[in-house]
Amino acid sequence: MPCWPSSPAPRPARCSSNAASGSNSLNLTPEEWQAVRLTLVVAARAVGFGLPLAILTAWLLARFRFPGRALLHAAVHLPLVLPPVVTGWLLLILFGIRGPIGSILDQYFGIRLVFTTAGASLACAVMTFPVMVRAIRLSLEAADPGLEQAARSLGAGRLDRLFNITLPLASPGILVGAIVGYATCLGEFGAVITFAANIPGQTQTLPLAIYTALQSPGGEAKAAQLSLVSLALALTGLLLSEWLGKRLNAALGR
Repeated sequence: MPCWPSSPAPRPARCSSNAASGSNSLNLTPEEWQAVRLTLVVAARAVGFGLPLAILTAWLLARFRFPGRALLHAAVHLPLVLPPVVTGWLLLILFGIRGPIGSILDQYFGIRLVFTTAGASLACAVMTFPVMVRAIRLSLEAADPGLEQAARSLGAGRLDRLFNITLPLASPGILVGAIVGYATCLGEFGAVITFAANIPGQTQTLPLAIYTALQSPGGEAKAAQLSLVSLALALTGLLLSEWLGKRLNAALGR
């Protein structure tokens, strides 16, 4: 009997499997989402801690002339020119368990900052402090000093003028400085890894997670995903600060 060739078995379609793998590649693992959430929390704590001090420092630099003002100005902006690793090392010297400040906090208050989430927030706050101070100071210097002089002639005290006139006039700079500082915290790496280390779930922020992925074999795809998330967060913060700054300036008639 003649042997007829059997029809070839149909090959499994690969498009559906490729599409499924493509959709799965867009999803982050729970550990990666934890790094994203930790980054947002660390940045919020850093801005919440540093913003009041930035407002006070900017007010002093913009409104007063005193001995050592130039030294204070240089010290405030020092993190902008120092390598972030050096800033983290200085924080480690000062706030470490055996440091002059860290030993007091640990011995008398039971507060330990090194290698903790609070330490990561402190490192981010120090790195973004000059950014917030500069934005607030420029806004204070742009405010009309005649309004403060008029309020002073009417008997308003210094604190009354500060909270009722100066700070409302400087609100665009305060808000922009807070948002830009928050966005800057999202990308801080050197000071955080030096002072707080790279501990998953505690101090591993988004930049540190990207660094960890790049150190792992075949981790380029994961690093690319996390980099896109970081890019989206930073771009959103910058656009939001620009939009809010224009709206507040328009409301103040500038």
